[in-house]
Amino acid sequence: MATPKKTTPKKKTAASTASRKKTSRPGASPRTAKAKSAPEEEVPLTPEEIGQFQQLLLEKRHEIIGDVDQMRLEALERNRQDSAGDLSNMPIHMADIGTDNYEQEFTLGLIESERKALRDIDIALKKIEEGTYGLCEGTGKVINRTRLLAKPEARYCIEYARLTEKKYVKTEEEIDSFLETPE
Repeated sequence: MATPKKTTPKKKTAASTASRKKTSRPGASPRTAKAKSAPEEEVPLTPEEIGQFQQLLLEKRHEIIGDVDQMRLEALERNRQDSAGDLSNMPIHMADIGTDNYEQEFTLGLIESERKALRDIDIALKKIEEGTYGLCEGTGKVINRTRLLAKPEARYCIEYARLTEKKYVKTEEEIDSFLETPE
């Protein structure tokens, strides 16, 4: 059996301590110092990137229109017997009617959220035509590409969107609905 080697700790010299103090701040590693630096200014989108986002928006729009049409068909144009495959003409139980009404209201809520997404996509497509796509409507800054890839219809940069979620600032829709509300 081999015996482990004993090592003696290195002595700290004044020169090694001084060089270590010059290269790093106390309590901060080089990695955290880099993470805390100011964010780089985002570069505007190139025409090729705008074309790619336009194609992505058009595909998403087409998909949502198909989904909305299918939900509308299921919610409004089919009766209970058709949707459940019920072939009998027995009287309908009150609980069945309640379930059908709930499902219809739920589907109508989904349709409304999909229509809002369509409005946002249409606004983004209009902004492409106007040459303002990729600019935050709240700050005028360039929206990060990563955000646009995740949500190509984004109207606000992530910082401004966070402020609107916390209700520190109002979106255009909130301002418009406030102005339209009679007192």
